[in-house]
Amino acid sequence: MSNVNGKRFLKPGRYLMMGNVAMAEGALSSGLKFFGGYPITPSTEVIEHLAKRLPEVGGCCMQMEDELASINAVMGASLVGAKAMTATSGPGLSLMTETISMAANIEIPFVFYDVQRCGPGTGFVTVPHHNDIGLTRFAGNGEFEVIAFAPMSCQELFDLTITAFNYAETYRCPIFILSDAYLGHIHEVVNIPPKEEILKRVIDRTIPEDTKGAKFTYEDITTHKLMIPKPYIVGTEFCPPLIIHLPHNQDGVLMPEENSLRFMKIMIDKIRDNIDKISLTEEYKLDDAEIIIISYGLPVRASYRAVDLARKKGIKVGIFRLITVWPFPKEKVKKVVAGAKAIIVPEMNYTGVIAEQVERVTDLNIPVIKVPKVATLHHPDDILKAIEEVAK
Repeated sequence: MSNVNGKRFLKPGRYLMMGNVAMAEGALSSGLKFFGGYPITPSTEVIEHLAKRLPEVGGCCMQMEDELASINAVMGASLVGAKAMTATSGPGLSLMTETISMAANIEIPFVFYDVQRCGPGTGFVTVPHHNDIGLTRFAGNGEFEVIAFAPMSCQELFDLTITAFNYAETYRCPIFILSDAYLGHIHEVVNIPPKEEILKRVIDRTIPEDTKGAKFTYEDITTHKLMIPKPYIVGTEFCPPLIIHLPHNQDGVLMPEENSLRFMKIMIDKIRDNIDKISLTEEYKLDDAEIIIISYGLPVRASYRAVDLARKKGIKVGIFRLITVWPFPKEKVKKVVAGAKAIIVPEMNYTGVIAEQVERVTDLNIPVIKVPKVATLHHPDDILKAIEEVAK
């Protein structure tokens, strides 16, 4: 067993890794024990890598017959106490939404890795298009909140995957890692820290000591933000008598219709009340910036270069980067853009999904300029051109 646990962690050091592999190794470091998936470009390297690595750490990697079976197998694995995840792309994510909604209702922790490809429909399967970002926010019927991360490097695919699993254990809502066809396939240096450092960051799935040998009991529903204080595990004392994907109380018992509003409030406010903890952001040269770039994922990398070029020309511009895109940090954005001359939002989609969110919280007299790209990356000159236009 010690040898199995030891193989969970790579030796510390610098590795040249494909993005999809970096994410998979981050998942293993987080304690991943079950992966259920179906091969789909451009995420297939994940299941290929985990088919080899998970058995080495005492875990299980299953290729299912389709995406519907994949997500349901992942949900079942999580219910019995395993940290579990799947990986897919847009068409596969579309098929998973019904189960995502059900899992949100009964607060089952697991992680989705979405390697976005061009759409709608089949599209071009080997090029990027951040066209799933809206789908992930509303990934199923009914009302519930999600958390979605937008890494911009292979290093972040490793690091943010650990964060994603921790958030799954803490908030037990759908957790998405939003990659794309380019980020999933690029090869970059990834620094792997010692396992002792990783373990300090990881939240384990454990049964609370005070429940062992005792019946599954709870405090009153109004005294905590989660429907159930910690993830329950089927087959242990720490499991409700019923697991029902309808509005329910802590014992799994169906709530009367008049209490459904209270159920929805708890499900949604557990995220909204913690948005400052959940929303991860970064700032670059914002102290005196008159023009603000708001971006996420790969477009941020081109934005850094564009800002440096603009600064050499005396243009005061900076970047507010969204690492967590959902929930959208509206109060942080309001504060950052207050008094700005203009806001520029480069996105790898045409409609500007995040640009619309920025417009929603921005004064009407501040222009919001979209810089769209589909199936290709932004060049720094694309963003620099937008900066220079508003700086005139």
